[in-house]
Amino acid sequence: MEFRIPVGTWIDAFFEWLEDTFSWLFEALRQLFIWMFDAVDWIFATPPALVVVAVVALGALLARGWKFALGAIAGLLFIMSVNQWDNAIDSLALVLVAAFLAVVISIPLGIWAARNDTVSKILKPVMDFLQTLPAFVYLVPALGLFRIGVAPGIIATLIFAMAPGVRLTELGIRGVDKEVVEAGQAFGAHPRRILRQIQIPLAMPSIMAGINQIIMLSLSMVVIAGLVGAGGLGGDVAQAISALNVSLGFEAGLSVVVLAILLDRFTASFGKGLGLYSRWRRSYVAKKEADQQARFDAEEEIARGGRRPVATV
Repeated sequence: MEFRIPVGTWIDAFFEWLEDTFSWLFEALRQLFIWMFDAVDWIFATPPALVVVAVVALGALLARGWKFALGAIAGLLFIMSVNQWDNAIDSLALVLVAAFLAVVISIPLGIWAARNDTVSKILKPVMDFLQTLPAFVYLVPALGLFRIGVAPGIIATLIFAMAPGVRLTELGIRGVDKEVVEAGQAFGAHPRRILRQIQIPLAMPSIMAGINQIIMLSLSMVVIAGLVGAGGLGGDVAQAISALNVSLGFEAGLSVVVLAILLDRFTASFGKGLGLYSRWRRSYVAKKEADQQARFDAEEEIARGGRRPVATV
């Protein structure tokens, strides 16, 4: 007699219980996900395509410079030329919604784990499980709970992509120099103020790297989400696979690559402080600090009985 542990039966019974007990919650979440997807899709799909290209190019110019702006224009025009613009907009909306939800969940969890060792010990195996479980496995319960459409694609992408956000946020917070934190504590700063004004700003490069990884993993799920009726570029790739249509598969696949490069470069520029805006911001902050130092020096000169300084504009 062969011995077999009925793990699958237990999991199936658990999800049946979830569906029967919390069907109202899953339906509400489904409607919320669809509403968010439609709202983001409307923002990008309503203006003419060339207007969107121009806005993205302007953002690329401010983020990284004219080379990135030209690359963004070329990539978006390529998507238009292969008639994948509408599908690319749908995929972009799905990625942005899923990545936004993943960031909203993962960053607070990462901060909590960085400030509490017990939470960190609990979250680490959970994140390991989420990262190693095959992505297709997420789709099975997602389909049962949220039905066919963009909702199961969003929830599967959210679960799959949130792990690096938690890990890198925790790593960034824990990596902040302890002497800097102790200096804030010595001045009597509240722990929340230390977190907000010291730890998070110093950990921002690591946090932005986590957000970048969330977006990249979300894009990698676009094709898989197309298998559950999410549409977009993933739907065309799935159709190309079923019909052995090489040309359609490459057109949709290359469009995914263009979106991946654009989103990767945008998030990387925010993390590293590149581009015209960042340079202007750094020069503005440097000038403000220089003015404050000049006023401080002038006040010290007055306090020592020196001559009255001439007011500077």
